[in-house]
Amino acid sequence: MNPKLILIVEDSDDDFLATQRAFKKAGLANGIRRCTTGDQAMDYLLQRGEFAGPGMAPRPGVILLDLNLPGLDGRDVLRMVKAEPDLCKIPVIVLTTSSAPQDIERCYAEGANTYIQKPVDLQGFFLAISRLKDYWFEVAVLPKENE
Repeated sequence: MNPKLILIVEDSDDDFLATQRAFKKAGLANGIRRCTTGDQAMDYLLQRGEFAGPGMAPRPGVILLDLNLPGLDGRDVLRMVKAEPDLCKIPVIVLTTSSAPQDIERCYAEGANTYIQKPVDLQGFFLAISRLKDYWFEVAVLPKENE
């Protein structure tokens, strides 16, 4: 079985590079695609615009979603993904700096599968990603693709 593709929706280059490094350190072999805005993520997921061609936007097995994005923010992306019948089964892991109770409540109410606050220090971040990898890619059974 091929490892599930991970779609990372993250506008910060530093946070994206740290996530890549943490995945590599954790031994995660999954392919990664990145979108830097909420609008780009929705185009990717709905295979429109720059992602309209065959093979341009393979369906992800998991979405890692930052909340604070330019344009369409992560909260709206989450709501739209969970409202779309062809996308709603894709697990969405919110990975953000926000610890605001209203963000946590809203994300779970909108269908987030997990909410993780990004640790401030790099070691803490690597540990969080390692645990995320252990659960989502070794323990959890993910839904089959609808293709």
